[in-house]
Amino acid sequence: MIKVSEDAKKKITVLMTEEGYDAVADYVRVGVKSGGCSGLSYELKFDKNKEEEDKLFEDNGVKLIVDKRSFLYLIGTTLEYSGGLNGKGFVFNNPNAQRTCGCGESFSL
Repeated sequence: MIKVSEDAKKKITVLMTEEGYDAVADYVRVGVKSGGCSGLSYELKFDKNKEEEDKLFEDNGVKLIVDKRSFLYLIGTTLEYSGGLNGKGFVFNNPNAQRTCGCGESFSL
């Protein structure tokens, strides 16, 4: 399961609308790819299509899709949003990460 905080939901809804997506019908694709200073980095984008092998989660009114490989790294993660002067934007609060880099955009297990 992947959770979405209230602040992340609000920002996702605004961004999806600005980019021509329907926050009710379309998806937020969350994934993990090789790279970043800690070995793995997070991906976050909008998508109108769910692939057959994608896992679908819905939390706080947001539909998230995750490919099978990425799901193993993201189990139990909460997607949060931190705004303001010192805000980082979207933050993945991942209990599986053993080490993260200073920017919070990459991690290792």
